[in-house]
Amino acid sequence: MFFSGWADKIHGLTVPADGPHHVQVLHEPIGVAGQIIPWNFPLLMFAWKVGPALACGNTIVLKTAEQTPLSALYVAKLLHEAGLPEGVLNVVSGFGPTAGAALASHMDVDKVISFARLVVSDMRLGYFDILLKEVRQLAFTGSTETGKIVLQLAAKSNLKPVTLELGGKSPFIVCKDADVDKAVELAHFALFFNQGQCCCAGSRTFVHESIHDEFVAKAKARALKRSVGDPFRKDIEQGPQANQQVDSKQFEKILGYIRAGIEGGATLETGGDRLGSKGYYIKPTVFSDVKDDMLIAKDEIFGPVQSILKFKDVGEVIKRANNTHFGLAAGVFTQDIDTANTLTRALKAGTVWVNCFDVFDAAIPFGGYKMSGFGREKGIYSLHNYLQIKAVVTPLKNPKWL
Repeated sequence: MFFSGWADKIHGLTVPADGPHHVQVLHEPIGVAGQIIPWNFPLLMFAWKVGPALACGNTIVLKTAEQTPLSALYVAKLLHEAGLPEGVLNVVSGFGPTAGAALASHMDVDKVISFARLVVSDMRLGYFDILLKEVRQLAFTGSTETGKIVLQLAAKSNLKPVTLELGGKSPFIVCKDADVDKAVELAHFALFFNQGQCCCAGSRTFVHESIHDEFVAKAKARALKRSVGDPFRKDIEQGPQANQQVDSKQFEKILGYIRAGIEGGATLETGGDRLGSKGYYIKPTVFSDVKDDMLIAKDEIFGPVQSILKFKDVGEVIKRANNTHFGLAAGVFTQDIDTANTLTRALKAGTVWVNCFDVFDAAIPFGGYKMSGFGREKGIYSLHNYLQIKAVVTPLKNPKWL
């Protein structure tokens, strides 16, 4: 609804200029937008990408993650049934090194908008080449490593503009005045939501030293209560980790980080292993005594692993929270408005949630600082990804007001 409302409200400007000239600034569609979406929220990412691109008058070639193609294909079918003209929205299912790389490097792609973790389809490459003609922009959502590859391919081809929403290692800061029970619950949600497979997960839980021990004990108890199993059951909070096609790449990666945390000297409070002997289930895991230089405090794990770090004062936690290559999001839990204002302005992150987390809306822009990407999804700012700006200058003969 949000972006459909924008379709007839995108307009240019008339601007003053020195001398007898009439100046128009036109906002024109980019052309053909290439879009790459990830596997962790396939339907949501489809909407975030397709909505603003269509509202701005573009056509689209969208590549799904190879693990989760069906939702995008089905919604595209519904859009065509609703009257979307043929050729306006094209959905391609394929692998990153083939279909994704072709989209990013094609000379006729106008822009790339990417949200994926690039990893061939069985379609004919000749048909794919036809789809890619005149693509002028590319958007990508996914890992920072893959985002660099997308950017390189775009630069080596036709210098198409790229929008990237990449990884994160978001701090969740629990201040000394916090209600510990409420903070524990929110920090638990910030990390474990969607099995921890969320780019903005609050994966570094900073807790003030005065309430640290109480927080750790209650965070451990909450993790032990978390129900893991069949995600189609209403009483289950956590399902399996996403697997990479027929192997257990993501599952093994998470277990590897857990081993690194133990070997690095962090205290394993609970979890730390697979649950059962079948499927890709991991016990909700909580580490305390985590230090900033540990792998579990630096790398994006993308799994149900909470790392708790102790801090003394606001100045210290600002410095430590910003000591990362990422800057996608952050959380602040405090009852003090001055502390909240200080932290929200000091943290280098595209979104800062205060006493809440993972609050999304079509009108709220979302994107990162630093290696978490550039450009914004959602809101009015996402329209900028899909518009070209043209200045038109014409002379005026004997204008009366000059």
